[in-house]
Amino acid sequence: MRRHDLTTAAVTLIGVPVGMALTGGTINTTMTATLAVWLAIFAFFLRRWPLTVLILSVASVAAMRGADLIGAGWAWPATAAFVAMALWGRLRAASIVAAAILLYGLQWDAFVDVDHGVAWAVAHVGAEALWIAAALAAATAYRNNLRWRTELTARLTADEHEREQAARRRRAEERVEIARDLHDVVSHTLAVVGVHLNVAIDAFDDDRAEAREALRLAQDVRNRAMLDLRALVEVLRDGARTDQPAGELSGLERLADQVRGAGLEVSVTEDGDRRDVPAPVATALYRVVQEALTNTVRHAGASRVDVRLHYRPTEVEVSVADDGRGGSPDGDGHGIPGMRERVAALRGDLALVSEGGFTVRATIPLP
Repeated sequence: MRRHDLTTAAVTLIGVPVGMALTGGTINTTMTATLAVWLAIFAFFLRRWPLTVLILSVASVAAMRGADLIGAGWAWPATAAFVAMALWGRLRAASIVAAAILLYGLQWDAFVDVDHGVAWAVAHVGAEALWIAAALAAATAYRNNLRWRTELTARLTADEHEREQAARRRRAEERVEIARDLHDVVSHTLAVVGVHLNVAIDAFDDDRAEAREALRLAQDVRNRAMLDLRALVEVLRDGARTDQPAGELSGLERLADQVRGAGLEVSVTEDGDRRDVPAPVATALYRVVQEALTNTVRHAGASRVDVRLHYRPTEVEVSVADDGRGGSPDGDGHGIPGMRERVAALRGDLALVSEGGFTVRATIPLP
């Protein structure tokens, strides 16, 4: 048995005698108490059979009123049943029952009970109709408020879940981006270190100083790469990107020095102001240059590579051109898919040209 059922029964048990006393409907105290007890018992079954309980309640009231056992009320003693019907969304059925019993009571008071006239019947039944209407309206408003709060809570929960899902997607995308950065750092480092190690091996017997210098350069490249890797690993541990991109445009010259140490002639030319380039675009440009230089060191057999960046008000263009043996502009090897994904993620274009060497050209719009 639920607490609400006990509350409804208690309110009915107390409210019916009090209401009869206030309206002058108590003809016999025992009968009034009997009606209150019966309506209170009916209240325990409202949750399971609300319409049946409502009909039994108003029928009991009408029977005792018609038998002149009580002197007031046709519908209001069953207020708890009417309210229960409205709370459970059966307002139409409650309204029909209320209209039926009040119409019956109006006819009884006006034409059957000779002690009262039509005016008295209209006044008393009208007042009762207003009471039932107010009770139904209040119950309906309460029910609508509960439904609104439930829907609001559901929407807030759904929004919070959606925000959590979006945050998870962003974290996953960031981790994919960090994985690409790791690939770029490791790939570039291995390529440059490999060239220095080959130089050291070739010069080991004939020129120990050159071999030592090549190993020193390889160690420098390795140390710088370890710093980048440590920063990226810290980001992975923290679960979020830092405000600074993994590779800033200011690091392009350092990148070029690493490739120069591998024996290539490298020029870096910048046209325009790079200060307004946002971090995501700067990172993408840096990684495109890094991957292109790595491919040049590994595969091009080139002696010179030119890196050019053009900063325009609406876009940034970068090109990396070498004088090597070229390659297929339609190929997807040597990190080209990663470059395409980086540029495409920023709504940019990547072009590959193989004429007298190999050129990687990317154009990224500025937000």
